Amino acid sequence: MTRTTHSPVAAAARRISEDVYEIPARAFPGMRVAARVYADDELWDQISGDRSLEQLVNVAKLPGVVDPVYAMPDAHEGYGFPVGGVAAFREGDGIISPGGVGYDINCGVRLLLSNRSAGDVADLLEPLVHELSRSIPAGAGRGGKLVLDDDELDQVFTTGCAYLYERGMATEHDLAHTESGGCLGGADPAGISARARARGRGQLGTMGSGNHFVEVERVEHIFDQAAADALGLRPDGVALLIHTGSRGLGHQVCTDYVARMDRAMSSYDFVLPDRQLACAPLGSEAGQAYLGAMAAAANYAWCNRQVITHLARRVVQRVLGQDAELRLVYDVAHNVAKLEHHQGELVCVHRKGATRAFGPSHEETPEAYAGVGQPVFIPGSMGTGSYVLVGQDVAGQRSFGSACHGAGRRMSRGQARRTRSGREVKTELAERGIVVRCPSLKELAEEAPYAYKDVDRVVQVVERVGLARRVARLAAMGVVKG
Repeated sequence: MTRTTHSPVAAAARRISEDVYEIPARAFPGMRVAARVYADDELWDQISGDRSLEQLVNVAKLPGVVDPVYAMPDAHEGYGFPVGGVAAFREGDGIISPGGVGYDINCGVRLLLSNRSAGDVADLLEPLVHELSRSIPAGAGRGGKLVLDDDELDQVFTTGCAYLYERGMATEHDLAHTESGGCLGGADPAGISARARARGRGQLGTMGSGNHFVEVERVEHIFDQAAADALGLRPDGVALLIHTGSRGLGHQVCTDYVARMDRAMSSYDFVLPDRQLACAPLGSEAGQAYLGAMAAAANYAWCNRQVITHLARRVVQRVLGQDAELRLVYDVAHNVAKLEHHQGELVCVHRKGATRAFGPSHEETPEAYAGVGQPVFIPGSMGTGSYVLVGQDVAGQRSFGSACHGAGRRMSRGQARRTRSGREVKTELAERGIVVRCPSLKELAEEAPYAYKDVDRVVQVVERVGLARRVARLAAMGVVKG
């Protein structure tokens, strides 16, 4: 079946099952592999309404790409690659592209569970959210109290969260429950520019702006009791969801290497359909330099979320009592490229706005979750709920072990601002009992719930196509926005 929708690219797609669309490799000149999209009817119409499909087809034209490239159900237009895009490139003749990782390198999500219930927290929610907003700096360019010298930055770049463990800001449990142990190998501080260092020197433990947040959540519904028990989720339990990344440092690393690869394109004899796809052969000097710098930025991002965790633990003890705890369930990255074994070969998997979703039997699934699957977190927008899932083994064959990373925008930031003011959004959330703190009413308007796709629909597609299965749904009680 072929759908006629918004664009020639969408019109070329075939619906091959209920939630799977495919643009064949023969559909457009230059395509090396097929482009596959996971979406139901409504999500397909939203995805095909911007340049996401065109961008996905362009990714399918890159050298060394492995069949097929994917768009997750939260996909929307990005820089070069669509956000929600997944593509793998062979080690021998493949490329690496900063646009396939994104500007916020290792933006990611971590979930922490409290030993308190929602009833215990209800009367203290206002002071809890207020203290979190005071303790965790938010907003563009905001720095924190932890300022690192060059030697300390190099430790963060090369050892990741292990450096914070040495400083008493992380536990062994934290490291064991963070993707890659909180440290991506091969990091090279020499590849980080002076400008990137300057931007990152004082931003550990800060949230940034845009869609970043720290949310106080209530476990609203459990779908899979056995998996919930393994993860420690209980009905009406209180959790903290943290979403942020590598801040200005990661943005600068991407900026630096997009420019470097753009300058070097002529020497690689590549013909690209879009300059935003600037890339280099994986084994080239530029490709290896970017891999090392990206790993350093990824390690910085894990440290950023770990320092926020350290600050949040202090806050909950001040507000909820000295016996209040926050136990890390897992920390999973999106916006990263990693060398992994898939389909019998070593490939470089680019996940841009997509999260890893390894199944119960995968060797990198944490030991505690070996029989269940790696935790996957899909936040909705403020007030719409978030999901905890676990990866499935078949995701290895269906998405290079990946799932989506959120609800995905369906409305531009400008459109969202024109729909309602930030003050109106804050009032509407307050009427629903959600406490909100945000340094910018303009950015609050940009992140309103109606600006995003239906997270329930997105998650149902993820589950139906077998990438991950639902464990629990969380409801927001309080939000600190970037």
